[in-house]
Amino acid sequence: MNKKIKFKLWHLIAIVVLLLSLFLPLPVYIDSPGAAKDVASYVKVNGKKDKSPGAFMLVYVKQMKATPITWLLSFTNKYATRVPAEQERGDYSDKEMQRIQKYYMNSSIAEAKYQALKMSGEDVNRKYVGLYVMSVLKNSDFADVLKVGDVVTQVNGHHYNNSTEYIRAIKDIPVQQKVDVTYERGNKEKSTSGNLVKLPNSSRHGLGITLTDRTKTYSKVPISTDMQNIGGPSAGLMLTLQMYSQLSNKNLLKGQKIAGTGTIESDGQVGQIGGIEQKVVAAKNSKADIFMVPNEPKLRKQNNYKVAKKTASEINAKMQIVPVKNVSQAISFLENTK
Repeated sequence: MNKKIKFKLWHLIAIVVLLLSLFLPLPVYIDSPGAAKDVASYVKVNGKKDKSPGAFMLVYVKQMKATPITWLLSFTNKYATRVPAEQERGDYSDKEMQRIQKYYMNSSIAEAKYQALKMSGEDVNRKYVGLYVMSVLKNSDFADVLKVGDVVTQVNGHHYNNSTEYIRAIKDIPVQQKVDVTYERGNKEKSTSGNLVKLPNSSRHGLGITLTDRTKTYSKVPISTDMQNIGGPSAGLMLTLQMYSQLSNKNLLKGQKIAGTGTIESDGQVGQIGGIEQKVVAAKNSKADIFMVPNEPKLRKQNNYKVAKKTASEINAKMQIVPVKNVSQAISFLENTK
């Protein structure tokens, strides 16, 4: 083989290696600090966006499929984590995961509307439609019937008012008894039946389905949202604060950039979220003055507030880390902040 051919061959190999390192997908996802976005750009109350000085900001984690080069580079970022695809997505495709995140966001928006309207003294009603199906165990009798996005509306002919009541009802069903499930897919009502299965890492039996609430909020005050492909439940707190500030006409911002994260529950409690370290970094990079974070002291090392304080100290963030357990506490803090 002459030198010219040899050189061309090595040149081709180098190009192939480079392309593989840049584009070959690995079975790993990289989670890293994302950004903080002004919630006012996504929300309209009475057809109007909030133009007050300052901003309520939701923060998110940037997630990407790893390639050999991005996997290596991720080790240079202390706040990047590498998660096996099987752990991150299970058996679901990217499209299914996007749908799941959308369903979580829809539930979060409905709850944020309800809490904001209620706290601002507006007439509001909440209808509990049922439970979104988010996943089904392979060994479940419903595995080949129920799909992600179906809405369970009845169990054994009974409709319940919240997920807790569904869980209690299922818990009381004898293991050997068939369970009738009524569900909605699109605009069609369907039904199926099957046996309970033993739940993993538990002594209990259940349907083998992961579920989240689907609710609808009704009020004469129109509130619209366009989340532009942002999914998940962790924007609940900031959506609620944004809606409440517009409904109540209270100047909660006082010209400040207020970032935050946390789910919003049916009783107004603020629930824990994932990726708190990355979100603290994102809030700092966006020059937030305040970062509101869920506080669950019983969780100790996993407590969002404790982790957020530690991370803020590590990156020398000057923003104030504020622990909140519920929406009322968050509002009270902002009302009393000068």
